[in-house]
Amino acid sequence: MAGFARCLVAAHLLAVAVVAMLGLILPAAAHEIRPAYLQIDQTDARHFNILWKTPLMSGMPLPVVLKLPDSVTHVLEPQERPLPGSILQKRIISAPNDLAGLRIEFVGLQATITDVLVRVNWLDGRQASAIVRPSQPWYVVPAEQSRWSVAFDYLKLGVRHILYGLDHLLFVASLMLIVRNWRVLVKTITAFTIAHSITLGLATFGLVALPGPPVEALVALSILLVAAEAVRMERGEKSLTITWPWVVAFGFGLLHGFGFAGAMTDLGLPRQDLPLALLFFNIGVEIGQLTFIAAILAVAYSARLIFTLGKPVRIAAAYGIGTIAAFWAVERLDAIFFSGGLM
Repeated sequence: MAGFARCLVAAHLLAVAVVAMLGLILPAAAHEIRPAYLQIDQTDARHFNILWKTPLMSGMPLPVVLKLPDSVTHVLEPQERPLPGSILQKRIISAPNDLAGLRIEFVGLQATITDVLVRVNWLDGRQASAIVRPSQPWYVVPAEQSRWSVAFDYLKLGVRHILYGLDHLLFVASLMLIVRNWRVLVKTITAFTIAHSITLGLATFGLVALPGPPVEALVALSILLVAAEAVRMERGEKSLTITWPWVVAFGFGLLHGFGFAGAMTDLGLPRQDLPLALLFFNIGVEIGQLTFIAAILAVAYSARLIFTLGKPVRIAAAYGIGTIAAFWAVERLDAIFFSGGLM
């Protein structure tokens, strides 16, 4: 038991170091990196409506240009309008021989860490979707697609969402400052998982809605609170968080679920795909979360054999987490009250 406690201490220190470096490198994207979205809807035998939505990064449009095949012609030239956190572009094209087999390119995507979620809807009911990665910044429109292929795409989206969701990872790391027993760790992570799955489902189906910017600010404040509780624990004090960390993990997990839902609801996905997308996106989130925990525990198990970690180091780690979370909270509150984040 003592060995596991030392391993947890080393693990959370490693997690704090990694996430802190990423948080300082990418402060404006400290929550999740939201994907771009391309939707193509067939309106008649020759015409298609194009919806191209790109996220804003530090207030600037994503430097990616949509390049359609040379064989299509524009019936309505691109028209843009700003949305909270993104730019929406609409156009109408004519494709006499359908789009199946044609290649759509995303110029500049290879220089980013953002994915593009693509959806194609035909009049005869056929659908296709895919996640385009920076490593292969193009999409060849298929004639048809299996549901398992769609499910696998959302699974990968969930994994990437949590691994790039630095604040969610830092929250998990902050819980590890308090939890020193593997049984309690299992309870705590399970409570967090159940809670964010509940609100992820409710928000994705539109049953409950909260604006994104306040949720992101509260997520940062939740990390700050747990970090403060970790300092109290090192001082020998008691509290609800210290005694029953799984209860607090469940409460804040409900909040984090709304943050996870932002990656899906912002894409405007058709309702017929939501059950499948929700299930596999959530599975992907859990795979990413458990991978993060397993990785830092595996590395820390070896590291603890070399280093001796005492109380001052644990307190320093808690202050490090709190400092990063406080920075994110101030940044996000500033965006809400001084940059029109609620509009």
